[in-house]
Amino acid sequence: MEEKYARMAKAFKALSDPKRVKIIDMLACGEMCGCMLLKCFEITQPTLAHDMRTLTEAGIVASRREGKRTIYSLNWDMLKRMNKTIQGLLDCRPEGK
Repeated sequence: MEEKYARMAKAFKALSDPKRVKIIDMLACGEMCGCMLLKCFEITQPTLAHDMRTLTEAGIVASRREGKRTIYSLNWDMLKRMNKTIQGLLDCRPEGK
């Protein structure tokens, strides 16, 4: 059970950066290569690589290699688990809140 909480905490922490939230929003439309994501931000490739590693290690994003390119996509199962966690909190809220 503690492992479940640790995984959720890691996932929510990964979304504590506005840039990463924007990346998630962009990937919601479909998979993208790192080079396309990089064009949307004024950051260096190592900075993007760090953000993508954070999202991947948190289980929110999946990656695959296609030649020299890395293609990223959302891990919808993890996002559903995160949503379920938040929904569980909302279901427990006191009346009137």
